[in-house]
Amino acid sequence: MKHIQSYITLHETRMMNELFSLIRISSVSALPEHKDDMLACAQRWKELLLEAGADRAQVMASSGNPIVYGEKIVSPDVKTVLVYAHYDVMPAEPLELWTSDPFEPEIRDGKIWARGADDDKGQAFIQVKAFEYLLSHQLLKNNVKFIFEGEEEIGSPSLEQFCKDHKELLKADVILVSDTSMLGADLPSLTTGLRGLAYWEIEVTGPNRDLHSGHFGGAVANPINVLCGILSKIIDENGRITIPHFYDDVEAVPDAERTMIAQIPFDEEKYKKSIGVEQLAGEAGYSTLERNSCRPSFDVCGIWGGYTGEGSKTVLPSKAYAKVSCRLVPHQDHHTISELFKNYIEQTAPETVKVKVTPMHGGQGYVCPISHPAYRAAEKGFELAFGKKPLAVRRGGSIPIISTFEEVLGIKTILMGFGVEDNAIHSPNESFSLDIFRKGIEAVAEFHMEYSK
Repeated sequence: MKHIQSYITLHETRMMNELFSLIRISSVSALPEHKDDMLACAQRWKELLLEAGADRAQVMASSGNPIVYGEKIVSPDVKTVLVYAHYDVMPAEPLELWTSDPFEPEIRDGKIWARGADDDKGQAFIQVKAFEYLLSHQLLKNNVKFIFEGEEEIGSPSLEQFCKDHKELLKADVILVSDTSMLGADLPSLTTGLRGLAYWEIEVTGPNRDLHSGHFGGAVANPINVLCGILSKIIDENGRITIPHFYDDVEAVPDAERTMIAQIPFDEEKYKKSIGVEQLAGEAGYSTLERNSCRPSFDVCGIWGGYTGEGSKTVLPSKAYAKVSCRLVPHQDHHTISELFKNYIEQTAPETVKVKVTPMHGGQGYVCPISHPAYRAAEKGFELAFGKKPLAVRRGGSIPIISTFEEVLGIKTILMGFGVEDNAIHSPNESFSLDIFRKGIEAVAEFHMEYSK
C-alpha cells in the first residue's frame, strides 16, 4: 500500500494534467454541436491508454459516436478483465449556477470541480492509472481490455450492435465498471444491483395554432391543462403507478434483503437537509432506501409549452410536451413497460386533444451475486484501500448497457464505483474527491492482483 501511495504522490501532477486534458473536451453527447468534441475525446483516450502501457488502442467506428478499444494481453492462459467506461458527459446547463467554468477544471477544498470530474472521466481515469501502476511494477497478472463509449448519457444506442459485431474482440471473464457511487466517503460500498429504465416523450396537440385565451379560453381544451391532468393520474395517493399490469413482473423485496437494507446507516433528516426538502414522498409501505433502489418509480423529467418568455402573454397554446421516465426493477422488461405506458396514455387521453407518445431509450435492471470471484476481489480492494469491508447495496440508477453486456457477451459485471452523493453528477458544480481518487487507484490495483490469483 505504501508503495502505490508513493507512486500516486510522485505522479499526481502528471495524472491531473492528463485528466484535465480530457475534462476540457466538452464531450456532450446529447447536443449535436459537440460531434467534433466526441471524436477529440475518443482520440485523447486512445493516446492515454497507449501511454499507460496498452499494447494497442484504437478509435473504432460505431453507428453513432466512436468507441475506444484498448488491450494489454499478458498471456492467453490467464483471466481477462474488460474495463468499461464512457467519455460522454451531461450538458452543463444551467451555466449560471456553476462556481467555475464546467470545462475548465479546478482543484479546491481537496476536490476536482468540473463536468465529468466524477461521471465518468474521473472514475474511468482511476481504472487506467491503476492499470498503469500495475504494469510499471510488473504486477499485472491478468489480461486487461478497455471499451470506452461516447453515448452512455443518451442510452448507449450504438453499443449493443457494436458488441454483437465484435464479440470475439470483447471476450473476457468479467467486466469491471467504475460508474456508480458509494454510500459515503467513509462508508464504502459495492453496487450489486441497478434499476432498469424506460423513457418517453409525450406531445399533446389541441388547436392548429396558438389562440387568444380571452377569445377561446373555456371553449377549447388547453393542451397544457390536459397534459397536467394526464400526468397527475399516473401515481395514486399511495405512491403506486396506476398503469394496468405495470407491477405484473415486479418481484417482492425478500425479507432477508429488507433486513439488510435496514442495517445500512441512513440519516433521513440529514438526507432531507442535503437536498433542501421538508418531507419525503414515495410508495407506501417501503422505506426511503427501498423506494430508491428496489422499487419502481415514475418521474416527469421535463414539461413545456405555451409562452415562457419575460412578462405575460395571454395565449392558449397549440401544443404541450413532457419527457417522462420510469425506473424499473429486475424482471420488468423495459420493452413491455414502454408499450404498456404508450397504450395507457393514448387510450386515456380525452378526445379534445391528440396525444402522441414516442418511446425513447431504455434498459433492463441488473443483479450481480456477491459470491462471484470478481466481486470478492473488488471487496478485498475496497477493504484494503478504505480500511473497512464494503457493504453490498442495490442502487436506484440505471446503466442500461450492463444488462446488455450480460445478454450479448454472456459476462457478469462488477460495479466498483467511487462516487458519493455530494459529487452532484448531472448537476452544476460536479466534483470528485482527490482522497477518494487516490484510494480508488489503490482499490482497483488490489482488485486485479486478487482476481488474478
